[in-house]
Amino acid sequence: MNGLTGRWAGVAGPETNSVSSAVGVWPLLAFLADGAAGPAREELTEALGVPAGEAGVAARELLSGMGAMPGLDTALGLWTKRTLELREAWEAGLPAEAHEVLTGDAAADGEALDAWAAKRTGGLVKRMPVTLGDDTEMVLASALALRTRWLRPFRAVPLHSPHWPDRTLLGLRRETLLLDRIGVADTPDGHVTELKVFGTDGIDVHLLLGEEHMMPGQVLGAGVDLLAGRRRVVPGPRLPYGDVGPGLRVVKERSMTPDPPTLDVMTAAFEVSAHHDLLARHELFGLTTARDANHGHFPGISASALAIASARQSATAEFGAEGFRAAAVTAVVSAPGSAPPRLRWITTSLKARFDRPFGFLALHRHSRLVLAAGWVAEPKTF
Repeated sequence: MNGLTGRWAGVAGPETNSVSSAVGVWPLLAFLADGAAGPAREELTEALGVPAGEAGVAARELLSGMGAMPGLDTALGLWTKRTLELREAWEAGLPAEAHEVLTGDAAADGEALDAWAAKRTGGLVKRMPVTLGDDTEMVLASALALRTRWLRPFRAVPLHSPHWPDRTLLGLRRETLLLDRIGVADTPDGHVTELKVFGTDGIDVHLLLGEEHMMPGQVLGAGVDLLAGRRRVVPGPRLPYGDVGPGLRVVKERSMTPDPPTLDVMTAAFEVSAHHDLLARHELFGLTTARDANHGHFPGISASALAIASARQSATAEFGAEGFRAAAVTAVVSAPGSAPPRLRWITTSLKARFDRPFGFLALHRHSRLVLAAGWVAEPKTF
């Protein structure tokens, strides 16, 4: 699933805010693969990274595992036409009470789907990303909402950045003695600075700042590689003096007291949202053949010929002084003095500034499963 996160991030542009949740898409693709045949099944298998015959079981295990994670709410829903008969074996593999029936009244059904999306995300996503029509046979959707509070909150301060010279940003600052919260990785595309912000409930956010020439996909892809151990990170305590990574300096400073080394972080608050048309990147999600309405591709779901008419995701994420929250709904439709005092001591300080566009990964600390990934091109204003 993190592999899909990295590949999806690779197609993002640097000019706009973005957020996506591959873990919101993956179970839907898995259930589709479980009922697919022919080339559609092969393409879904490649996108998933697991055999189609194991995909349904893997999706159920994923949903069950995420359901047990504190701070994370997930749901899966299925809506079908009254006349669409599902294969019992396929339907039995879905979570209990997931199946609802479409009335045929597009307005009423749309309201019901929107209500489901809003309820399952705590109001973070208010509308289901679908357009219902007379030819809609089935809607398969997932919802995900996560919230965490920082173990140590930030202070809200004005932030002035040369990248956004005409704006005063909502800056977030804090100091810590835990130097291993930050590190620098050397990747084929350039150096990346990684800051780990720990939250309650085992949900963390990693902020990722690459070199200025790097694209979002390269920065976020590096973050995924770091989670997998494919790239080595030099942690804060082992960094030399000087400019050691993007936005990061290690300096000696005079002090009135013999203070231990500190990590001084300044970043920007952000609130980002995005709407994704998955079929615009059909090859990424294994949906190329499944779009062909001239043939049925899912005989394991129903004896009726079914093809994918639309696949979309709406996602949002907010990073503030106290914590982080994010949500995604995915739907597949089948159709800061004074005079300086005398300073006697020398102390070491790591100064990190995330004051130009950067990426983020929200993840479950223990499994290292990425729940949301995004790019901050326009932070919040102070």
